Amino acid sequence: MNTGESSQPSLSWPAGKQYLSPAARLFHSPRFNCYIISILGCKTNINPDVVKAGLKQTLLKHPRFSSKLVSSERGCGKRKWTRTSVNLEDHVIVPNFDSEIDSPDRFVEDYISNITTTPLDLSKPLWELHLLNVKTSYAEAVGVFRIHHSVGDGASLMSLLLACTRKTSDPDSLPTVRTMKKRTRSSDSSWFWRFLWVIWSVLIVIWNTFVHIVLFLATTLFLKDTKTPIKGELGVELATKRFVHRTVSLDHIKLIKNSMKLTVNDVIVGVTQASLSKYLNRRYAQNQKDGGSNHKRNNLPKSIRLRAAILINLRPTVGIQDLAEMMAKDSKTRWGNWIGYILVPFTIALQDDPLNYILQAKAMIDRKKLSLEAICTFATAKLIITTFGAKVAGFIAHRLLSNTTMAFSSLVGPLEDVSFYGHPITFIAPSVYGHPHALTIHFQSYVNKMTIALAVDPSVIPDPHQLLDEIEESLKLTRDAVVKRELTQEPV
Repeated sequence: MNTGESSQPSLSWPAGKQYLSPAARLFHSPRFNCYIISILGCKTNINPDVVKAGLKQTLLKHPRFSSKLVSSERGCGKRKWTRTSVNLEDHVIVPNFDSEIDSPDRFVEDYISNITTTPLDLSKPLWELHLLNVKTSYAEAVGVFRIHHSVGDGASLMSLLLACTRKTSDPDSLPTVRTMKKRTRSSDSSWFWRFLWVIWSVLIVIWNTFVHIVLFLATTLFLKDTKTPIKGELGVELATKRFVHRTVSLDHIKLIKNSMKLTVNDVIVGVTQASLSKYLNRRYAQNQKDGGSNHKRNNLPKSIRLRAAILINLRPTVGIQDLAEMMAKDSKTRWGNWIGYILVPFTIALQDDPLNYILQAKAMIDRKKLSLEAICTFATAKLIITTFGAKVAGFIAHRLLSNTTMAFSSLVGPLEDVSFYGHPITFIAPSVYGHPHALTIHFQSYVNKMTIALAVDPSVIPDPHQLLDEIEESLKLTRDAVVKRELTQEPV
């Protein structure tokens, strides 16, 4: 959603002040106070002085990272972003640790969970960076950004983060990020058939939008997901979350994608469906008298309704080059939360052929592509916030998400290795907390790797690494099935 009063806000304003957008106000509502976490794994120890010097030249020149919230002088309850001086010592935290840590991976997980238990100070810009020089099994050191969601949406913040990096092979060059290619349609067919195709496509979009909006409204009012072992209870948004991640091969995902003529999102949604089915089957088996010894048989209840809420970025993502120039030259560029929700049903069942999960995911995603659900939910949310206020909108958003099971998202990262102020990065693992879900799954690509990041309520999902195992195993089984199909030349 936009962060200004206009539909295309810029990052510069003459008086140094700007009212919070409807979306930013929503993220400050009592029941929808959301934060973004981004974990950066580095290949070397992190030098805090070098990072602070880099932040002064880049991130601090971004208005949102050098502005605090103040109440309007008119006393109408509205808040403004107001430019302020930034003391980096208040925002860059470098804790001292014992050099001998028994379990560094667990230690870092605990540390990140602990920092999420306290809110950010509203009298300062709403971000902080923790630098942990702790060697783990996946990095030599870790940086952890914590940013309030009102500062920006995930796609914009990821672009901003990448604008602060440079190619490891060329320290003067910005990273390259894959862009969406527009599909070109053949012009061989006659105007008559093209006209019929347009009419048919419009009718499909209208029908799909109607169905999806009716389901969206029903979910807000009464339609709830099945109570499964991974669905949070009332108040789950207040529970301390645990953040874990796993890195797998992006090349394996691309192999499946290219072989089956799909998209990366088709593959990762299908793999997630498979892994959740197996994980839930195991959890249901554990609840039985045999204690889970029969977890390989089908223990799933019939007709499980399990849906994910997915945020869709409706504004064209700000380019890395634009953001870099803005920070270097104090120029203007678009920014803010311009997002809509869609509800995606996940098929929970045990399938003999792992490729069936992928095909089911593709069919569902294709229907969502031919729908205006995200645009409609964005427009409705904006209308409710401006008409009834952020508290009412927060209540509605909380009720809607509480009736679903989880959040799901994916972001595209750089195509080559990058360095964060001279520190080579080995992985990026973003996530979010503060919304009423016990499980959030995020996929983040980086060069030839894909990092799967989970945010879980440990009282609901006590074994998040087991779920990561299931995702990794499901990807392997799907890849093996594709390779076997190609060798035997069996059609899907």
